Amino acid sequence: MQNNTFLTLFVGQTIVKLSAVNSTNTYVKDLLSNSKPLLEGTVIMADHQFAGRGQSNNVWESKAGENLTFSIYLRPVFLAVNHQFELNKAICLGILDGLIPLLGDACKIKWPNDIYYHYKKIGGILIENITKGYQLKESIVGIGLNINQKEFGELSHRASSLSKILHQNYDLADLLAQICKTIEKRYLQLKAGKLDLLNADYLSHLLRINKPGLFKIDGKEIIATIKDVGANGHLRLIIDNDIKEFDLKELTFIFD
Repeated sequence: MQNNTFLTLFVGQTIVKLSAVNSTNTYVKDLLSNSKPLLEGTVIMADHQFAGRGQSNNVWESKAGENLTFSIYLRPVFLAVNHQFELNKAICLGILDGLIPLLGDACKIKWPNDIYYHYKKIGGILIENITKGYQLKESIVGIGLNINQKEFGELSHRASSLSKILHQNYDLADLLAQICKTIEKRYLQLKAGKLDLLNADYLSHLLRINKPGLFKIDGKEIIATIKDVGANGHLRLIIDNDIKEFDLKELTFIFD
Protein backbone atom coordinates (compact mmCIF):
# COMPACT_ATOMS: atom_id res chain seq x y z
CA MET A 1 0.00 0.00 0.00
CA GLN A 2 1.32 3.43 -0.84
CA ASN A 3 0.34 7.06 -0.72
CA ASN A 4 0.10 9.04 -3.93
CA THR A 5 0.41 12.60 -5.10
CA PHE A 6 -2.86 12.63 -7.07
CA LEU A 7 -4.55 16.03 -7.21
CA THR A 8 -7.53 14.72 -5.28
CA LEU A 9 -8.89 14.98 -1.76
CA PHE A 10 -9.22 11.25 -1.15
CA VAL A 11 -9.88 9.16 -4.29
CA GLY A 12 -6.57 7.55 -5.23
CA GLN A 13 -4.62 9.05 -2.34
CA THR A 14 -4.03 5.49 -1.18
CA ILE A 15 -3.30 2.84 -3.82
CA VAL A 16 -2.70 -0.88 -3.57
CA LYS A 17 -0.91 -2.08 -6.71
CA LEU A 18 -1.09 -5.78 -7.55
CA SER A 19 0.65 -7.63 -10.36
CA ALA A 20 -2.23 -10.11 -10.74
CA VAL A 21 -5.51 -10.84 -9.00
CA ASN A 22 -8.68 -12.72 -9.80
CA SER A 23 -10.80 -9.57 -9.36
CA THR A 24 -10.02 -6.25 -7.70
CA ASN A 25 -13.61 -6.12 -6.37
CA THR A 26 -13.17 -9.55 -4.79
CA TYR A 27 -9.83 -8.42 -3.31
CA VAL A 28 -11.56 -5.46 -1.61
CA LYS A 29 -14.35 -7.68 -0.30
CA ASP A 30 -11.79 -10.10 1.13
CA LEU A 31 -10.02 -7.23 2.92
CA LEU A 32 -13.31 -6.03 4.40
CA SER A 33 -14.37 -9.53 5.46
CA ASN A 34 -11.06 -9.86 7.32
CA SER A 35 -11.78 -6.58 9.12
CA LYS A 36 -8.96 -4.75 7.35
CA PRO A 37 -9.63 -1.01 7.70
CA LEU A 38 -9.70 0.90 4.40
CA LEU A 39 -9.69 4.64 3.89
CA GLU A 40 -12.47 5.96 1.69
CA GLY A 41 -11.12 6.49 -1.79
CA THR A 42 -8.60 3.64 -1.59
CA VAL A 43 -7.83 2.28 -5.07
CA ILE A 44 -6.91 -1.34 -5.74
CA MET A 45 -5.18 -1.55 -9.13
CA ALA A 46 -4.07 -4.72 -10.92
CA ASP A 47 -1.76 -5.15 -13.91
CA HIS A 48 -3.67 -8.32 -14.70
CA GLN A 49 -7.18 -9.24 -13.60
CA PHE A 50 -7.81 -12.82 -14.67
CA ALA A 51 -11.38 -13.25 -13.45
CA GLY A 52 -12.85 -9.76 -13.78
CA ARG A 53 -16.61 -9.60 -13.84
CA GLY A 54 -19.14 -7.34 -15.48
CA GLN A 55 -22.89 -7.09 -15.07
CA SER A 56 -24.76 -10.41 -14.72
CA ASN A 57 -21.44 -12.17 -14.03
CA ASN A 58 -20.18 -11.64 -17.57
CA VAL A 59 -16.41 -12.10 -17.80
CA TRP A 60 -14.31 -8.98 -18.37
CA GLU A 61 -11.20 -10.04 -20.32
CA SER A 62 -8.21 -7.73 -20.29
CA LYS A 63 -4.62 -8.20 -21.48
CA ALA A 64 -2.03 -7.87 -18.73
CA GLY A 65 -0.38 -4.48 -18.40
CA GLU A 66 -2.29 -2.87 -21.26
CA ASN A 67 -5.44 -1.56 -19.60
CA LEU A 68 -6.82 0.00 -16.45
CA THR A 69 -8.46 -2.51 -14.11
CA PHE A 70 -9.11 -1.15 -10.66
CA SER A 71 -11.60 -0.78 -7.84
CA ILE A 72 -12.41 2.23 -5.65
CA TYR A 73 -13.64 1.80 -2.10
CA LEU A 74 -16.32 4.35 -1.13
CA ARG A 75 -18.63 4.98 1.82
CA PRO A 76 -21.76 6.64 0.39
CA VAL A 77 -23.62 6.51 3.73
CA PHE A 78 -25.58 9.60 2.66
CA LEU A 79 -27.45 7.57 0.01
CA ALA A 80 -30.62 5.60 0.65
CA VAL A 81 -30.74 2.10 -0.80
CA ASN A 82 -33.52 3.10 -3.21
CA HIS A 83 -31.27 5.86 -4.57
CA GLN A 84 -28.23 3.65 -5.23
CA PHE A 85 -28.47 4.17 -9.00
CA GLU A 86 -27.45 7.78 -8.38
CA LEU A 87 -23.99 6.48 -7.46
CA ASN A 88 -23.90 4.64 -10.78
CA LYS A 89 -24.63 7.92 -12.60
CA ALA A 90 -21.87 9.75 -10.76
CA ILE A 91 -19.27 7.07 -11.52
CA CYS A 92 -20.24 6.84 -15.21
CA LEU A 93 -20.02 10.60 -15.57
CA GLY A 94 -16.71 10.75 -13.72
CA ILE A 95 -15.19 8.30 -16.18
CA LEU A 96 -16.68 10.14 -19.13
CA ASP A 97 -15.31 13.45 -17.83
CA GLY A 98 -11.85 11.89 -17.92
CA LEU A 99 -12.21 10.41 -21.41
CA ILE A 100 -14.13 13.04 -23.39
CA PRO A 101 -11.11 15.41 -23.57
CA LEU A 102 -9.38 12.60 -25.48
CA LEU A 103 -12.25 10.99 -27.39
CA GLY A 104 -14.76 13.80 -27.85
CA ASP A 105 -18.54 13.56 -27.69
CA ALA A 106 -18.66 10.19 -29.43
CA CYS A 107 -17.78 8.78 -25.99
CA LYS A 108 -21.11 7.77 -24.42
CA ILE A 109 -22.71 5.81 -21.61
CA LYS A 110 -24.54 2.69 -22.74
CA TRP A 111 -27.22 2.08 -20.14
CA PRO A 112 -26.77 1.22 -17.41
CA ASN A 113 -23.00 1.56 -16.97
CA ASP A 114 -20.87 0.66 -19.98
CA ILE A 115 -18.61 3.18 -21.68
CA TYR A 116 -18.82 3.19 -25.48
CA TYR A 117 -17.12 4.97 -28.34
CA HIS A 118 -19.68 5.06 -31.13
CA TYR A 119 -21.00 1.50 -30.96
CA LYS A 120 -17.96 -0.24 -29.49
CA LYS A 121 -17.35 -0.92 -25.82
CA ILE A 122 -14.25 0.60 -24.27
CA GLY A 123 -15.12 0.25 -20.59
CA GLY A 124 -17.37 -1.29 -18.00
CA ILE A 125 -18.33 -0.72 -14.37
CA LEU A 126 -19.47 -3.11 -11.65
CA ILE A 127 -20.64 -1.51 -8.41
CA GLU A 128 -21.21 -3.80 -5.43
CA ASN A 129 -23.00 -2.16 -2.52
CA ILE A 130 -23.08 -3.15 1.13
CA THR A 131 -26.14 -1.84 2.96
CA LYS A 132 -27.07 -1.11 6.54
CA GLY A 133 -30.78 -0.78 7.08
CA TYR A 134 -32.16 1.55 4.43
CA GLN A 135 -28.82 3.25 3.73
CA LEU A 136 -25.72 2.34 1.78
CA LYS A 137 -22.79 1.55 4.02
CA GLU A 138 -19.95 0.78 1.61
CA SER A 139 -19.51 0.53 -2.15
CA ILE A 140 -16.87 -1.26 -4.17
CA VAL A 141 -16.64 0.35 -7.60
CA GLY A 142 -14.95 -1.94 -10.11
CA ILE A 143 -13.80 -0.28 -13.34
CA GLY A 144 -12.23 -1.75 -16.46
CA LEU A 145 -11.07 0.52 -19.28
CA ASN A 146 -9.48 -0.59 -22.55
CA ILE A 147 -6.45 1.66 -23.00
CA ASN A 148 -3.50 0.19 -24.92
CA GLN A 149 -4.93 -3.19 -25.96
CA LYS A 150 -5.28 -3.44 -29.74
CA GLU A 151 -6.45 -7.01 -30.36
CA PHE A 152 -9.78 -8.29 -29.06
CA GLY A 153 -10.15 -11.57 -30.96
CA GLU A 154 -13.77 -12.60 -31.37
CA LEU A 155 -14.89 -9.36 -29.69
CA SER A 156 -13.23 -7.09 -32.29
CA HIS A 157 -16.61 -6.11 -33.74
CA ARG A 158 -17.84 -5.03 -30.30
CA ALA A 159 -14.79 -3.73 -28.41
CA SER A 160 -12.19 -1.02 -28.88
CA SER A 161 -9.62 0.97 -26.89
CA LEU A 162 -8.09 4.43 -26.66
CA SER A 163 -4.98 3.21 -28.45
CA LYS A 164 -6.96 1.59 -31.24
CA ILE A 165 -9.09 4.70 -31.73
CA LEU A 166 -6.39 7.37 -31.40
CA HIS A 167 -3.37 5.39 -32.70
CA GLN A 168 -1.09 6.02 -29.75
CA ASN A 169 -0.29 4.47 -26.39
CA TYR A 170 -1.10 6.11 -23.07
CA ASP A 171 0.56 6.19 -19.67
CA LEU A 172 -1.74 4.16 -17.41
CA ALA A 173 -0.68 5.93 -14.21
CA ASP A 174 -1.41 9.35 -15.69
CA LEU A 175 -4.83 8.25 -16.93
CA LEU A 176 -5.66 6.68 -13.57
CA ALA A 177 -4.79 9.94 -11.81
CA GLN A 178 -7.03 11.92 -14.17
CA ILE A 179 -9.97 9.55 -13.86
CA CYS A 180 -9.70 9.43 -10.06
CA LYS A 181 -9.86 13.23 -10.10
CA THR A 182 -12.97 13.37 -12.31
CA ILE A 183 -14.72 10.57 -10.42
CA GLU A 184 -14.09 12.36 -7.13
CA LYS A 185 -15.60 15.57 -8.53
CA ARG A 186 -18.80 13.77 -9.54
CA TYR A 187 -18.93 11.84 -6.25
CA LEU A 188 -18.75 15.13 -4.33
CA GLN A 189 -21.60 16.49 -6.47
CA LEU A 190 -23.59 13.41 -5.46
CA LYS A 191 -22.73 13.95 -1.80
CA ALA A 192 -23.85 17.58 -2.10
CA GLY A 193 -27.25 16.42 -3.34
CA LYS A 194 -26.92 17.72 -6.90
CA LEU A 195 -29.11 14.92 -8.25
CA ASP A 196 -30.82 17.01 -10.93
CA LEU A 197 -27.44 17.98 -12.39
CA LEU A 198 -26.19 14.39 -12.38
CA ASN A 199 -29.40 13.10 -13.94
CA ALA A 200 -29.40 15.73 -16.70
CA ASP A 201 -25.75 15.05 -17.51
CA TYR A 202 -26.24 11.29 -17.44
CA LEU A 203 -29.17 11.47 -19.85
CA SER A 204 -27.40 13.92 -22.16
CA HIS A 205 -24.52 11.44 -22.56
CA LEU A 206 -26.69 8.33 -22.88
CA LEU A 207 -26.12 6.30 -26.04
CA ARG A 208 -29.13 6.26 -28.40
CA ILE A 209 -31.33 8.46 -26.21
CA ASN A 210 -34.28 9.96 -28.13
CA LYS A 211 -33.30 7.95 -31.21
CA PRO A 212 -35.20 4.89 -32.47
CA GLY A 213 -33.08 1.77 -32.14
CA LEU A 214 -33.31 -1.99 -32.19
CA PHE A 215 -33.69 -4.00 -28.97
CA LYS A 216 -34.29 -7.65 -28.22
CA ILE A 217 -37.19 -8.00 -25.78
CA ASP A 218 -38.91 -11.30 -24.93
CA GLY A 219 -37.03 -12.97 -27.76
CA LYS A 220 -38.26 -10.48 -30.35
CA GLU A 221 -36.46 -7.66 -32.12
CA ILE A 222 -38.34 -4.43 -31.42
CA ILE A 223 -37.76 -0.85 -32.51
CA ALA A 224 -37.99 1.45 -29.49
CA THR A 225 -36.79 4.86 -28.36
CA ILE A 226 -35.03 5.54 -25.06
CA LYS A 227 -36.98 8.21 -23.19
CA ASP A 228 -35.07 8.35 -19.90
CA VAL A 229 -34.08 6.29 -16.86
CA GLY A 230 -36.33 5.80 -13.85
CA ALA A 231 -35.28 6.54 -10.27
CA ASN A 232 -34.88 2.78 -9.79
CA GLY A 233 -32.38 2.66 -12.66
CA HIS A 234 -34.75 0.96 -15.07
CA LEU A 235 -34.60 1.99 -18.73
CA ARG A 236 -37.78 3.70 -19.94
CA LEU A 237 -38.57 3.02 -23.59
CA ILE A 238 -41.22 4.38 -25.91
CA ILE A 239 -42.77 1.42 -27.73
CA ASP A 240 -45.79 2.03 -29.98
CA ASN A 241 -46.49 5.33 -28.19
CA ASP A 242 -46.47 3.63 -24.76
CA ILE A 243 -43.76 4.07 -22.13
CA LYS A 244 -42.48 0.81 -20.67
CA GLU A 245 -39.76 0.13 -18.08
CA PHE A 246 -37.13 -2.59 -18.30
CA ASP A 247 -34.33 -3.79 -16.08
CA LEU A 248 -31.01 -5.07 -17.37
CA LYS A 249 -32.11 -8.71 -17.67
CA GLU A 250 -35.19 -7.89 -19.72
CA LEU A 251 -33.62 -6.47 -22.86
CA THR A 252 -30.56 -6.44 -25.09
CA PHE A 253 -29.29 -3.62 -27.27
CA ILE A 254 -28.85 -4.61 -30.92
CA PHE A 255 -26.28 -2.68 -32.92
CA ASP A 256 -25.92 -2.94 -36.69
